[in-house]
Amino acid sequence: MTPPRTPQIPVVVLAGFLGSGKTTLLNHLLRNRAGTRIGVIVNDFGAIEIDAMTVSGQVGSTVSLGNGCLCCAVDASELDTFLETLTRPSARLDVIVIEASGLAEPQELVRMLLASDNPHILYGGLVEVVDAAEFDRTRQRHPEIDRHLAVADLVVLNKTDRVGEAERERLRAAVAELSGPAAVISAVHGRIDPELLFDPALRPDHEDKVRQLTFEDLLREEAPDGHEGHDDHLHASYESVDFTSDIPMDPRRFMEFLDSRPDGLYRIKGFADFGEGDRDHTYALHAVGRFLRFVPRPWARGEQRLTQLVMIGAGIDAAALSAGLAACRADGAERADEPGRADAAEVERAMWGVLRYVQEQAPEPEVFDAHGTADPREAAAEA
Repeated sequence: MTPPRTPQIPVVVLAGFLGSGKTTLLNHLLRNRAGTRIGVIVNDFGAIEIDAMTVSGQVGSTVSLGNGCLCCAVDASELDTFLETLTRPSARLDVIVIEASGLAEPQELVRMLLASDNPHILYGGLVEVVDAAEFDRTRQRHPEIDRHLAVADLVVLNKTDRVGEAERERLRAAVAELSGPAAVISAVHGRIDPELLFDPALRPDHEDKVRQLTFEDLLREEAPDGHEGHDDHLHASYESVDFTSDIPMDPRRFMEFLDSRPDGLYRIKGFADFGEGDRDHTYALHAVGRFLRFVPRPWARGEQRLTQLVMIGAGIDAAALSAGLAACRADGAERADEPGRADAAEVERAMWGVLRYVQEQAPEPEVFDAHGTADPREAAAEA
């Protein structure tokens, strides 16, 4: 199950010290975007082919800050200026990636995103790229990397082909200790599955056939193995767990589950039915790392009342997650087909735990699916 695409655009912060492979990872995302339109804010284009962007006529989808450091902006309004360019309806972007300077303070970027007044974005996570071969020397030169890892939502241990197996395991353990609950995945040449960071865009077949060529298309190049840069084993670095229930979720148990979600669980997306807690609405859920947000929307006429969730992470226990969610289901008396039997006051009190993380929908035109049903909106904020 994949939640419908929403008009709010996730903004992913891509950080890491000089030489860690951020630009390589970004180029990999652009080459393997599978129809997803990506807007990019960077400090220095580096290995990104600016000529290709210019030729394609899509340079307006990219904001260059020259030699400046984005995290040095005085306040969030300056970042909003750049984001406003990329969130215009005419840009029709699906995701925005901020490639931070190698010396940026990632927690400041996250702070500015969360303080942004732009209603069309949602926080997509902080990804910290680490050079496996240079990790120890990087810590000596830049001890602040420990602080950066501590606030990351996802850590990419890059260039693992340059170290032996034993050293790779040592580095992974060291990074995991510093990054706490963040998911840690290994990569070579920045090749990670784009679906870790954002959902692929689903469009009618004719749309991609008639659209203008973008710089992402021009970045595509055939890999030596003839697979056009696609790594058949990218999915091996993470796991995805689906959960569906026709029994409403108990809001208190569900929030306890979310508050104690295990290390390595990077993203949670989907919809929750709280039954008697709110019989008029389903709740779109967006969680990245430590951040969580619910967005309610009215049930559509005739819509089946289900809780549908997808959990994505690395080193997670799929069976334990499924069992934990199953234990969050409401008692039989609170089933959707038996309304009015739960303790109303208790349910209302339990719902306050959910409502603390509620954000209203962004002021965007409604987007309808093939059945004429309005898509739910997602949002992000600090948990």
